[in-house]
Amino acid sequence: MAKAVVLVSGGLDSATTLAAAKSEGFDCHALSFDYGQRNRCELEAAAKVAASMEVPHLVMKIDLRAWGGSALTSDAIAVPDAEDSHGIPDTYVPARNLIFLSFATAWAEVLGARDIFIGVNDVDYSGYPDCRPAFIDAFTECARLGTRAVDENWKFQIHAPLQRLSKADIIRLGTRLGVDYSLTLSCYNPSGDGASCGKCATCALRHAGFLAAGIPDPTRYV
Repeated sequence: MAKAVVLVSGGLDSATTLAAAKSEGFDCHALSFDYGQRNRCELEAAAKVAASMEVPHLVMKIDLRAWGGSALTSDAIAVPDAEDSHGIPDTYVPARNLIFLSFATAWAEVLGARDIFIGVNDVDYSGYPDCRPAFIDAFTECARLGTRAVDENWKFQIHAPLQRLSKADIIRLGTRLGVDYSLTLSCYNPSGDGASCGKCATCALRHAGFLAAGIPDPTRYV
């Protein structure tokens, strides 16, 4: 069985991506990051998602608070409400997916895996440049050139199965694959006990997605 590294944040999209990778027959290894995010609850959600799908789960600790630059890594920047988010929002973490995919590539090389899954989406995404197809395509070539793949004449495959799906389509897919969305957390500004704020852009996209999919929203909102 081919091995795959799957980036799992604890949110709806990454949970669906993990389920999709498993449905394709991959031996999945979930990778999450403790990067100094203000939303600590997402790491608990990621662990629950990985456990529910019975896949090994590695949490890498890195410190993106060292330079901040995002509402998710700096207490000095407020998480905006959905209606206040325009262009590239304050919740964009500089180069986050570039950093995460680099770690995933290194682990994949050690595992002997040639497949990496990431739950980026450019239909409902909130303006993040590192969710676009051009970035995924460019990183695929970068991963080849920066690893033993270039000398051994093979390459990594970066899978983005949700790339062209709407949030409703993602939820329908995950529901068919048996994802328990009550375990996931998408909110950028949850309460101390893990309840979603219901006001940020991800809460708005998530709730609208369940409505459009015609599936009850299991999210616990403040």
